[in-house]
Amino acid sequence: MIKELNLRANPVSTTKSNYVFNLLLTIVNLIFPIISFPYAARILGPVGIGKVQFITSFAQYFALVAALGIPIYGIREIAKVQNDRERLNRTFSELTLIYVFTSVIISVVYLGVILIVDKFRVDQSSYIVSAGIILLGFSSIDWFYSGIERFKVIAVRSVIIKAISLLLLYLFVKKPSDVFTYLIINIFALVGNNLISMLLVWKDVTFTTKELNFIRHLKPLFFIFSTSLASSMYTLLDVVILGFLSDERAVGFYSAGVKLAKITIPFVTSLGVVAMPKISFSLKEGDMSNFYNLLDKSFRFIAFISIPIAFGLFLLSHEAVVIFSGDKFLQATGVMRILSIMPIIIGFGYFFGIQILISSAKDKQMLISVTVGMIVSVVMNFLLIPFLNEIGAAIANIVSEVFVTLTYMYFVKKYFNFKVPYKSLWQALLSSIIFVPITIMSRYLIGNMIFHTVIAVVTCAISYAVIQQVFFKNELSVWVYEALIKKFKSIKQ
Repeated sequence: MIKELNLRANPVSTTKSNYVFNLLLTIVNLIFPIISFPYAARILGPVGIGKVQFITSFAQYFALVAALGIPIYGIREIAKVQNDRERLNRTFSELTLIYVFTSVIISVVYLGVILIVDKFRVDQSSYIVSAGIILLGFSSIDWFYSGIERFKVIAVRSVIIKAISLLLLYLFVKKPSDVFTYLIINIFALVGNNLISMLLVWKDVTFTTKELNFIRHLKPLFFIFSTSLASSMYTLLDVVILGFLSDERAVGFYSAGVKLAKITIPFVTSLGVVAMPKISFSLKEGDMSNFYNLLDKSFRFIAFISIPIAFGLFLLSHEAVVIFSGDKFLQATGVMRILSIMPIIIGFGYFFGIQILISSAKDKQMLISVTVGMIVSVVMNFLLIPFLNEIGAAIANIVSEVFVTLTYMYFVKKYFNFKVPYKSLWQALLSSIIFVPITIMSRYLIGNMIFHTVIAVVTCAISYAVIQQVFFKNELSVWVYEALIKKFKSIKQ
């Protein structure tokens, strides 16, 4: 499949190298929480983890407001002017200055809330330190590197910062009282990435104050900002609502389940991240044939990856929670099972929403879609959390995401002539059913939980690939198979 994508080349980089570096970033983002979270969870426990997650989520919500939708809008705008240095400089400068202004203003608002509201006085120093996430939010310029398709910079920088963060975690978080230290390390992991980007970006762009036009960005930013703000109600503020309506222990269980469910999502959206600038460029050039071809390949990729992941997360939820977080988080198993479908829903939500509607500047339709999700999320969270705690938050999360994705699909069907390749969905579904007997037999025959889980995952993955290759001749499995055969022959010779 990857071999046949044939995305439009450009002077900056090739799709193949972009995908490799984005895949590297995805793998790093997968490995880092697998190594770091289990260590932190076993030391800090559900309450400590819940406290840090609540504080950072609260700060990140304000940071999201300060971003004004620039992280999404910026990719589209930079992709349009990537071959015109003068327009590139102006666009980057305009968006960066807007981002700086809003970061300062929202930081002041955040500090005002922290100093006034009684709930935040207990850990006030932690909340104040977290203001750095908001104040330095403007330094997050992955949107620029994604727009010019420089995924190498994003990947290498992320590897360095995550390695340093992991080292700091093992050196300084040693006992349950090290909650503040863990918070500082989390903030460093977020802000450190951004600051390195700001130091490196001047090799690719020149800041300018000449002939800047901020007004032209306001209308599209308003729609995307409103969309981001509404979507945060079911993607970020769910933790904050849970913290207010329940307690830090429930937040800890919910966070453990969410981290496990979301850990694989970067794999699901990895090809879409690389393809999005190409999709925007194809639309700008009026190349609808290439546009629909890209969408078809991306949809098939998401189906191929997300469905088996969802099956695996559900069937191995108990083992995943115990291995990943420890016995203290066993209560998170229910959350994990409910959220196991998340890779499928978010994967296709990203496809229909970000890749199609955002790339085609259907900002109003995006806003309507996420507003539907926001309303559903708020109502369900306030109805379910008081009775079901973290389970209620998980149910509200999934239902909200489903409503949003369905609304995305409605608008895509209305404005585009994209023929959904449904065949790839049932092929992935049928190929994943074999996971059920494999996991049951593995659990029954092998006593050691870690060993049984590893065996089950490897066996399921191989079985899935074989079924897709032999029975369905899936393009991606065929490509992987041919690449492995070629590699084996070269070694043998």
